[in-house]
Amino acid sequence: MPRRFGRFGGAYVPETLVPALQELEAAWRSARRDPAWRAELRRLQTTLAGRPTPLYHARRLSRRGRGAEIWLKREDLVHGGAHKLNNALGQGLLAVRMGKPRLIAETGAGQHGVATAMVGAALGLATEVYMGEVDMARQRPNVERMRLLGAKVVPVRSGTRTLKDAINCALRDWIENVRTTHYLLGSAVGPHPFPTIVADFQSVIGREIRRQSVRSFGRLPDLAVACVGGGSNAIGTFHPLRRTSVELLGVEAAGPRGSRRGAASLTYGSPGVLHGSFSYVLQTADGQIAGTQSVSAGLDYAGVGPEHAELKESGRARYVAVHDEDALAAFHWLAEDEGILPALEPAHAIYAAVREARRRGPRARIVVTLSGRGDKDLEVVLGAAR
Repeated sequence: MPRRFGRFGGAYVPETLVPALQELEAAWRSARRDPAWRAELRRLQTTLAGRPTPLYHARRLSRRGRGAEIWLKREDLVHGGAHKLNNALGQGLLAVRMGKPRLIAETGAGQHGVATAMVGAALGLATEVYMGEVDMARQRPNVERMRLLGAKVVPVRSGTRTLKDAINCALRDWIENVRTTHYLLGSAVGPHPFPTIVADFQSVIGREIRRQSVRSFGRLPDLAVACVGGGSNAIGTFHPLRRTSVELLGVEAAGPRGSRRGAASLTYGSPGVLHGSFSYVLQTADGQIAGTQSVSAGLDYAGVGPEHAELKESGRARYVAVHDEDALAAFHWLAEDEGILPALEPAHAIYAAVREARRRGPRARIVVTLSGRGDKDLEVVLGAAR
């Protein structure tokens, strides 16, 4: 039975993909028991990815909040500039273990595509990345990085030409080439076992937060904050903390001020099926997937991972939505206060963290997962300022 998170999850896929999903789960479970495989993953996490990433006390940003201390989990310092490499390394090694010589991936902001391209190059695997034309236009630097790393970038011209449509194309490719190809899905979405596997590989974030917060300020944080699109960096933060007393806050994209739903599935959506999984999705009254809108390509997705849906319904995590204008303001706060250019995805979380800090006393500690750096978003930020 495909694993579920409460009533969410499952595997709503064509029969042709069932054996591939079963093969992937078996390879993952076998690899987790293999000391040599785990040692190779740790070696690459250290020597290629650059882990562990530091926990940074954002003193000047904290003063802006005038309340709780804000600390940043610096996933923007992972090789390639984002947390995406954590999952790509693990799945790339699974592809090698399964004897699959070709990787395919989807990408929105481009960071997962870059991570997949880096892993493909490092492990000698042919790599193709599907990316919507809208996202290719607003994330040109990452498109060029993928090509320089030897990956083929496939423009997606169907639908809204964003992440949802890139996933559709990647799934079709996988159905046609399942014997030789591993689909390196980049977020905690999709059919089982992908949400579980992605959470496993991204949980290095939360495990490090547990150790580093005790060393840095003597205890676990009061609140952990992370942005949520599909939800991989957030589930990597939340999953290892969910059995602690730490409050969990996920931050979605509300789109431009005045938007009716932006890309905030948990805030404005309802339960439904998207890309092989039952979770919260943005949909029309007749059940069609609704269009989304966000200044951040990586959050511009109409669904969310099923574990986040379960965390919301159980009340273990809280989810809020932040508008484009506020995320852009937070981008400038972090740049001017701390000398750090964040990606627009975690800029949403920075805004929410400062808002939370103002509601709490100076003894409180907030950790924000800074999931990526802002190089890729400079054209968008500068364009918004004009």
